[in-house]
Amino acid sequence: MSSGHDMSGVAGAAVPAGDGDRSRLSHGRRIVAALAVTQTIGYGALYYAFSVFLIPMTADLHATGPQVAAAFTLAMLTTAACAPLVGRLLDAYGGRVPMSAGSVLATLALLAWSQVSSLPQLYGVLAAIGVASALVLYEPAFAVIVAWFDGPEAGRRANALLTVTIVAGFASSIFLPLSGMLVQRHGWRTALVILAVIYGACAVPLHALVLRRRRTAAVKPARRGELVRAVVRTRPFRLLVLAFTAHSGAMATIAVLLVTYLIHLGHPPAFAATVAGLLGVLSVTGRLVTTTLRRRWPAAPVAASVFVLQGAGAALLPLAGRTPAGAIGCVLAFGAGFGVGTITLPHLLAERYGTVAYAGLSGRIALFSVANRAAAPLGAIALAQAVGYGTVMAAVAGACALAAGALLAYDRA
Repeated sequence: MSSGHDMSGVAGAAVPAGDGDRSRLSHGRRIVAALAVTQTIGYGALYYAFSVFLIPMTADLHATGPQVAAAFTLAMLTTAACAPLVGRLLDAYGGRVPMSAGSVLATLALLAWSQVSSLPQLYGVLAAIGVASALVLYEPAFAVIVAWFDGPEAGRRANALLTVTIVAGFASSIFLPLSGMLVQRHGWRTALVILAVIYGACAVPLHALVLRRRRTAAVKPARRGELVRAVVRTRPFRLLVLAFTAHSGAMATIAVLLVTYLIHLGHPPAFAATVAGLLGVLSVTGRLVTTTLRRRWPAAPVAASVFVLQGAGAALLPLAGRTPAGAIGCVLAFGAGFGVGTITLPHLLAERYGTVAYAGLSGRIALFSVANRAAAPLGAIALAQAVGYGTVMAAVAGACALAAGALLAYDRA
């Protein structure tokens, strides 16, 4: 291992397949297609649908909105806590077994969710949803792709990640209206049963039958653990943790508070919701542009530049956001980077540290970034109530600047 703990030489030791190259590439396409489907349905059912169920659950469980919303925060914190262990499982066994087990757990948890009758039951079920999410959503899916598109196929990795994230980027556009329609016609409990059937029927067979682990040079678990422990103590890795933890908090804050803040600035609710909806479309655009730019320039400075643009959009929103044009311009600036971190981190990890311990390293970062994604909006709401939304936007801008600076420092390390 070099002084910079570059593991790419060890991690890229794929066993040559000779005539099997075409078959391996073909199966890689099937893996990408399968994950694009399961990520879209997974995020739709396990993440976005909760907001649709919030009001009817609150009434049915005779609870307050914050009490019910706390269950979702618990789910995200559980996901964060499970991320390092899931990463070790993925490195050791590949994606088929963990993701298949996770999809079964997710299906059962959705069914159990439909039967809850008290807050403790809701918290327990959402904790199970959090465990399942750690096993089936982006982090494990990316680990599967990074491991498969290695060695001679490493050049195809960026397009594979881009394909999955672009398709999954439409999860909210599909499942928010679908969940709303199901709740309106059948009630929230039956809606959850339907979502469970849809998810289970798609995710369980796709994960179990399509996912496959690529044959690579054997690496002992002790050696893999040694590599992870060595890397997490280095300054470059800590800079990655800082960058993506700060950025995830900024993203979550804007996602939760943007509609409320635009209404606070004097815009009608319909306009505020429409403008906030641009974030989903822009996340796809930002990923396409970033992937294209990365072919000419290093990934870290490209992402850092986008984070700076996001910070400028957040900082200008209190000043320019009172007019429709100003609000749209600021949201466009912030939205340009809404999905950039998602596809940049896998590239940076695999580029510097290889793929042998990719999932373990990704899990270490997710422990902090996902936890901050859950906690940051709560802190932002408290800050807004104490000193106003302008300070919240300044904090978001500062987090984006911090993330950009950490990435630039990582690039120089």
